[in-house]
Amino acid sequence: MYAIIETGGKQYKVEAGDIVSVEKLGAEVGETVTFDKVMAVSDDNGLKAGTPYLEGTVVTGEVTENGKGKKVVVFKYKAKKDSKSKQGHRQPYTMVEIKAIGEGSAPAPAAEEEVSVSMKKEDLLQYAKDHGIEVDPKAKKADIIDAINNAK
Repeated sequence: MYAIIETGGKQYKVEAGDIVSVEKLGAEVGETVTFDKVMAVSDDNGLKAGTPYLEGTVVTGEVTENGKGKKVVVFKYKAKKDSKSKQGHRQPYTMVEIKAIGEGSAPAPAAEEEVSVSMKKEDLLQYAKDHGIEVDPKAKKADIIDAINNAK
C-alpha cells in the first residue's frame, strides 16, 4: 500500500515505514504530523485518485530529525562585464517516518483566521462574504481590510 502526498509544494510517494525528507515543518522531534493533502492511494482494491485530493484519507508520521542539507552554491557571472557574485545557503528539512496510511480525518482547523495584509485580495473578499460584510470587489486591498476591521 502506498500513497502520494503533497507537502511543501512537492509530491512524495510514501509507504508505511518509509523515512522521507520533506521541506521544513513546524514540528519538533518526536511529534506526530498528519498529511491531509493525499492525492492518491493504492491498495489491494486498486488505485484511488483524488481531484485533486482524497477526502477523508490521511497519512500520519513521526518527526525523526530537523536539520539543514548540504550547502547550495549560487554563482552568477556575466562575461565581459566584470560582474560576478557568489552566494549560498543550506536548505532546512524535516525527516518524517511514515506510520500509517488510511481513513481518518484531518485535524480540526485552527481558531478563526485573522485578517492580515499578507492575505490575497480574493481571500479578503471571500472572508468578507463569509462573514456577511458588504465590500466593493473593485476596492483596494487596504480599503477591504479597513471595512472588515470596522465591521468587527
